[in-house]
Amino acid sequence: MSDTPATVDGRSGRTGRRLPTHWLGVLPFLVYVGVFLLLPTGIVVVGAFVTPQGVPTLANVRALGEANVLEAFRNSIVLSAVSALLGGALGAVLAYVVVLGRPDGAVRRVVTSASGVLAQFGGVTLAFAFLSSVGGTGIVTVLLQHLGLFQDSSGAWLQELTGLIVVYTYFQIPLMVLVFLPALDGIKPQWREASESLGGTSWQYWRHIGIPLLNAPFWGGVLLLFANAFAAYATAAALISQGGIIIPLQIRTALTSETVAGQENVGKALALGMIVVVAIAMSAYTLLQRRASRWLR
Repeated sequence: MSDTPATVDGRSGRTGRRLPTHWLGVLPFLVYVGVFLLLPTGIVVVGAFVTPQGVPTLANVRALGEANVLEAFRNSIVLSAVSALLGGALGAVLAYVVVLGRPDGAVRRVVTSASGVLAQFGGVTLAFAFLSSVGGTGIVTVLLQHLGLFQDSSGAWLQELTGLIVVYTYFQIPLMVLVFLPALDGIKPQWREASESLGGTSWQYWRHIGIPLLNAPFWGGVLLLFANAFAAYATAAALISQGGIIIPLQIRTALTSETVAGQENVGKALALGMIVVVAIAMSAYTLLQRRASRWLR
């Protein structure tokens, strides 16, 4: 007997199969992914290999080998890697401090709520916050100048790679807190008790149990932060009005430049390069998350 449910049409006596309905719940999500992820990605991929008139060409992709583009990619990778490592390390420490407290305590609720807000605090608002505090005429800058501890009044460092690393780390830390907390919560107190009952020291516990278990979640979080920083645009665009020291700003120049027209599809080729880098990072993140999920259950 077939396990597939069937219905009988009372008027004709014909038997029909019911259409599966369990997938209807994810239909809105599939539509969202198709419209806002797959469709734009397809437009970028196709546009990278055609001219604005629709003629197939490899000229757009050849732009990826230009010196200024390679420099922008290098800066983007350095910016993303350094801010991810700094944000990952500081965020992991902060998450560990939070875990030491009560699970339902006020400290944990405040930190997680603030992290949820600050992780999304970017763009013009974050750029304005840094400019008004440590910019050329910022409050902190002026105060340090009056104290004779700081002489540079231009604030140009915020528009350099070092300044972007500092700004990006600001929202990388709270994101790491949110990502790493579940991994820390997954460590059972019984494991430490078992180690101590066998005569193990605190260092031996972390060396042989804690750190190996947290290794995959930590580096998975760092990869997530890398992808987050690599794709960020609004904050850098608000700080740097001209030039393109990182690849998202190079794409902006290709799309909006008034001096060199017809570069829209070159921007799509640059975006295709970004997609490849982010895809590699997220593939590695997925592998690490699968490894970590074996003991987080």
